[in-house]
Amino acid sequence: MAAICVYCASSESIAEHFLTLADEVGARLAALGHSLVSGGGRVSMMGRLARAARAGGAHTVGVIPEHLVSYEVADTDADELVVVETMRERKRIMDERADAFLALPGGLGTFEELFEVWTSASLGMHAKPVVVLDPAGHYDPFWAYLDGLREAGFVRRSALDTLVRVREVDAAFDALGR
Repeated sequence: MAAICVYCASSESIAEHFLTLADEVGARLAALGHSLVSGGGRVSMMGRLARAARAGGAHTVGVIPEHLVSYEVADTDADELVVVETMRERKRIMDERADAFLALPGGLGTFEELFEVWTSASLGMHAKPVVVLDPAGHYDPFWAYLDGLREAGFVRRSALDTLVRVREVDAAFDALGR
């Protein structure tokens, strides 16, 4: 099956419904026989996602910069914990190890990772699915902003079409190729 790279929050002040979403995605990923590639933290959504995936039997790979090992509290229970020097190296390894990308609600780090992998896809640098799962409308202002950028001519419709936006877990895994 596929290795799914999931981007999500590692901040500790996350509402319970986001943590529950991470649990659901991790469990579904495992049930479908996929492996998980993540940012290698064991807190917040990132940690809950990895624990749920492992509990379901999924192989988990965490990739974390040395600088963040103590900050994000490294997921030492990961089947593979890859400690790297830089954020750029982290993203490169995550990209290389993944067959598809799924973004859950998150903040700056999630946006930064999503933008890079989405930009690469829109430029034809890879053909891996890039999916955003947003059941509670976390990204709604972002979608409106992107539509405004498209209307102003700053973003091509074809670039927007390389990013799949869904509200349900089943739809996310359908878009990832199940």
